Amino acid sequence: MYFSWISTPIGVLLAARNEEGALTQLHFAGADPPDEWVRDDNAFADLNAQLRAYFDGDLRVFDLPLAPRGTPFQQRVWRTLLTIPYGETRSYANIADAIGKPSACRAVGAANGANPIPIVIPCHRVIGSSGALTGFGGGIDVKRRLLALEGADAMPLFL
Repeated sequence: MYFSWISTPIGVLLAARNEEGALTQLHFAGADPPDEWVRDDNAFADLNAQLRAYFDGDLRVFDLPLAPRGTPFQQRVWRTLLTIPYGETRSYANIADAIGKPSACRAVGAANGANPIPIVIPCHRVIGSSGALTGFGGGIDVKRRLLALEGADAMPLFL
């Protein structure tokens, strides 16, 4: 596994890629790489450029190889998160409906919280049905900043 530290307007992120070059993790400050990971800043030039463009407001969809590890249910939720357009939000109930499991709101919330590649897999675009900003690995303030950057309304657009 290869890693790099990436400076962004919301803080330093720890990024990891597998041997095939797919992004596997993106962590907020405070995470440390395991000893067996190898630092290779050059392997993250595309991620750096795309994050910079995103934070400059010039990139709406990331185009990176992704390989998040998770259960089949988590994978399904994360693929659905990738369909939420830039600047829009969805509720946990919307996501549960979208994956054909309307009673799985809490499980969707847990999968959303376990997303190993936040920002790129836009878990920040998922909010409570009331429009409330709910948990986020980088903190509610960071979630609010990401939604504001995208011009997202706090109320979810119901499908």
